[in-house]
This record gives sequence, C-alpha cells and structure tokens, in this order.
Amino acid sequence: MSLFKHGRYSGYLRPISYLIDLSIINAVGILYLVNDKEPLIFVVFISLGWVLLSIYSKFYQVYRYTRPINILALIVGQAILFSLFVFAFSGLYHELDIYPRPIVKYTLFCFLLITIFKFAIYYLLQKYRVSFGGNYRKTVIFGLNKKTLALENFFNKNPEYGYLHKKTFNFKDKELSLEECFEFVLNERVDEIYCSISELTNSQIADLVDFADNNLKILKFIPDSKEIYSKKLRYEYYDYIPILTLRTIPLEDSVNTIIKRVFDILFSSIVIVFVLSWLTPLIAILIKLESKGPVFFKQSRNGFNYREFDCYKFRSMTPNKDAHLYQATRGDQRVTKVGKFIRKTSIDELPQFFNVLFGDMSVVGPRPHMVSHTNMYAKKIDKFMVRHFVKPGITGLAQVSGFRGEVETDKDIIGRVKYDIFYIENWSLLLDFKIIFQTFINAIKGEDKAY
Repeated sequence: MSLFKHGRYSGYLRPISYLIDLSIINAVGILYLVNDKEPLIFVVFISLGWVLLSIYSKFYQVYRYTRPINILALIVGQAILFSLFVFAFSGLYHELDIYPRPIVKYTLFCFLLITIFKFAIYYLLQKYRVSFGGNYRKTVIFGLNKKTLALENFFNKNPEYGYLHKKTFNFKDKELSLEECFEFVLNERVDEIYCSISELTNSQIADLVDFADNNLKILKFIPDSKEIYSKKLRYEYYDYIPILTLRTIPLEDSVNTIIKRVFDILFSSIVIVFVLSWLTPLIAILIKLESKGPVFFKQSRNGFNYREFDCYKFRSMTPNKDAHLYQATRGDQRVTKVGKFIRKTSIDELPQFFNVLFGDMSVVGPRPHMVSHTNMYAKKIDKFMVRHFVKPGITGLAQVSGFRGEVETDKDIIGRVKYDIFYIENWSLLLDFKIIFQTFINAIKGEDKAY
C-alpha cells in the first residue's frame, strides 16, 4: 500500500478570483459611486455582501470541466443578486447619495470587468494545460463500455481541461484482477479513479471504495441503473457525461478553507498571547524542578495529505527512548507527577497552538497519530487514511465522543475513525465551536482516559 499522495488541487485559484472581483467592485464603487465621501462603510458592506451572495449563488464553483455557458449563467445570476444588494444598501445609507441610474451603470461596468477576468483566467488555464502540461490530474477508468469510452475520449481530446488519462481497465478480460489495477494506480500516482458501476460486481465496488479511501484517491462513478450506496453524492457533468462523486469534503472548498484558516489563526493567536505567554514559564519551572530534560516534547506525526510534521507538547514524561513508539498507558511509570496533572487537564497539548499558527494543524480536526502508529493502523484499519484528507486538530469530534487517549483495542481506533470521517464529511464552523466548547467542559470535569 502506498501512503503518499500526489497533489490534486489548485488551491490558490479561487482566493485569487475572490481578490480580483472584490478589488473591482470596491475600486469602481469608490471612484464612481462614493466619490469624496467616507468609503469605509461602503467597502465593508459591499465586500461582505459580495462574499455572502457568492456563497449563496455558488459563483466561484467553477471547475476545469465547467462549460462556458454555465459560467455565463453564474455571472448573470450574481449580477442580478448584487444589483439588488447595492440598491438595498443605497436605501439604508441615504447620506452617501447613491442614486438608481449610477447603480445600474456601476453594476454593468463591474460585471463587464469581472466577466473579462473570469473568462481570461478560465482560458489562460486551459492554454497553460495544453502548452505546458501543468495543472493536470492523472486519471484511470475502471470498466470498458460506451460510457467509459466516451469519458476516455473526453479526457484525450480535451487536454485544456487538464486531465492526463493513463489507462482504461477492461474487466471483461478474465485475467485482469483488481489488485493489478490498484498496483497500477499506486505506481503511476493516479489522482482520480472513474468507475462504471455496471462493469464491476458489488464486491469489487466495495473493494474499490476501500482502496480509494485508504490511499487518498478521489473516486467518482459513471452512473447507470445499478443501485449505489446511500451517501451524499455530488452530481456533475463533464461535457454531457454524468459523473457521481462518492465523498464530498466541505474543506476542499477554498472559501471554507479560508474561513477555517482565519479562525485557526485568530484562535491560536489569542491562546498564545493571553494564555501561553504567562503559563509557559510556570509549567517550565515545574517540569524542570521535577526532572531533567527539555520543557517541550517534539514528536513526528502525520498530517494533511500524510505529510510528516513536528508536533509540540509540554513534556509530561521522564526522557525515554520509547516515547516515539508507545503511547502512555494507565499507570505508566514514565509519566511524572507534573505530567499527570497537565495530561489530566490537557494543558500538555497547549503548545500545539503554535502548530496551528504555523499551519501544520487546525484547532479542530482528527487527532494526529505517531508515525509508527499511522503505518500500523493504515494497514489493518479500514478507511484510516481518510483522516488525512484534512489537517489534524488539537481536539476533534472523536475525542469529545469518548475516543481520546490510549488505543486499548481495535474497537477504540475504529470508533475514532468513524467519528473523524463524519467530521470530515459534515464540517461546519458551528460544529467546530461545539467541539471546542465540549473540549473545554471535559477539561474542567476531567476525563477517565486523560492519563
């Protein structure tokens, strides 16, 4: 099994598009509508309104396979909504003296510029993919029939969309096994797997789903009359070919990623400035008085896309060579007296807010495991690798649901994975707040597995 993952997403494109569009609507508004009046109120309300409207209208959900006519429809819809918003704003703030006719001209001019930039980015990316072979994703197709051949032709004849098709597997060939296909996917570092449901048995589909989850591969289905799993499927079109995506991950959306990152930076900064600034010296003195060794404990763990990073904690054990291999157990003799207290209250985890600030972790997410444990669980626990689709967290849904601390049996890690996958597929900022609040309550009450 390969535990490494090829990069898939152009994560900067959507934020850049937001930045360009916000610059246009604010610059034109200040020069044409506001003139010499105080622009701050205008900028704040117009920017906030634009972001909220674009989320509602899905204005930035433009993908490499999106057709130009669909982009144009998004632009028209956003223009109508934004015009209504500006009219409402002008009625709320009479002192800015914004009149209907200038609003219409303002909106038309803004959307003329936005349309030019949006299509320029769209076609420049296509040109870049064709000319330089960049911004691409490697694909394979499982199953050979008319629909999969149409999809293969789409990939091969439209290089501007950025798909590099590696192979279509024909399962009518009795000598072909799924294991051979999986080996090909791993060796070629394929990013996306497309599967015709009618060409595989239910058992093969189940094996394929498990393989994709455990190796961080995107799996999409070409639908037909066969029954498929009861998941929240996303329905898309590549040209006129319908495609189903099995797993939707909210944090793959650039807007959600930015929201979560901004929250992480603000929250971690507050903790570092107002808590760690005075608490660290006190904990350091207590640790040093009891045992020799460093104040902080550094350990390699696996994070987003399986990348390794150094996770920081206050040292709670006497220095020992097994610290990177074995978790603390109940009554562990390695844990110091100070260590028992800071582990019971979760104070030992606080230095990880620096990991959050540096971007290796998030405040909330699946808890990262030691590298040795990750390698072990990835081989024997189904879907364990799905946890690495997002950044790991200081706390998580599994931890506040009773699955924190030592993994005593496989049941513990299976439960942890189940809650982590639920979090990944159902993320929201409100869910993060709920988990943080519950973590704080648990820290005050104390937990049985906090040892």
